[in-house]
Amino acid sequence: MVEAGKPNLADYFPLLRKMDPQGVRRRMTVHSDNLLKLFGNMMDERQQSRKSPDYTASNDVLDTLLDIIEGDIEELNKDHIKHLFLVLFVAGTDTTSNTLEWAMAEVLQNPHVLLKVKKELDQVIGKGKPIEESDINSLPYLQAIIKETFRMHPPVPLLLPRRAGSDTDLCGFHVPEGSQVLVNAWAIGRDSSIWENPNSFMPERFLGSEIDVKGRDFGLIPFGAGRRICPGLPLANRMLYLMLGSLINSFDWKLEGGISPKEMNMEEKFGLTVQMAEPLQVIPVVI
Repeated sequence: MVEAGKPNLADYFPLLRKMDPQGVRRRMTVHSDNLLKLFGNMMDERQQSRKSPDYTASNDVLDTLLDIIEGDIEELNKDHIKHLFLVLFVAGTDTTSNTLEWAMAEVLQNPHVLLKVKKELDQVIGKGKPIEESDINSLPYLQAIIKETFRMHPPVPLLLPRRAGSDTDLCGFHVPEGSQVLVNAWAIGRDSSIWENPNSFMPERFLGSEIDVKGRDFGLIPFGAGRRICPGLPLANRMLYLMLGSLINSFDWKLEGGISPKEMNMEEKFGLTVQMAEPLQVIPVVI
């Protein structure tokens, strides 16, 4: 993910693609090949295990996909599955974990937010009790925290590139046909013409609001929009609600080193995903 997030001149000057002056393409090819080899070995081990009479099906994604290809369906083979896992691994790892880290950091830096969400969880779920997916709709403030985190810290700051299908004039700029266009989701979330006090973490702005992250409100598009919206949106949403809610409801938290919330380093490190410049270090306290 670090390598993929590095600026690459060849992405913007097609003449440089064959030369690969920064070596980004060569290194990415090596990393991709290593991952594909890893997934291939994993599939071989599972297929060997499935031949054992003592094997118990786990009904996970890999078993399901192997059932399909072993059923002689020509449209899907092992190479397809390896590349599918590559996409899932690259697109679904740092994005979700970084968003969870930012959400925890913002909640801990704003003690009034932490107290408010703890109160909601205590009233709806019960302190220390596990959160179920069916509980999410009854936790509007927790939902607002996740939306506000997506607004300020979108998992991917620059959405997938688009290509202009024809000459276009947009906001006083001429965009020639064939131009590569990137949407800056990070800048949209910090735009003062859209959001009041855009640099302040205020989950309350989403209470009573129908704005969501499903691509219908262009002021909040961390997953993109349209036909190429992120297919992992439903899973990421559920995971974040459940993980953040469980962490807050199951433990009290204190910052490592005894620092105060105001002393937290909230600087960002730019890349393919938006990471904290200094990883969040906190200590759980059993309730």
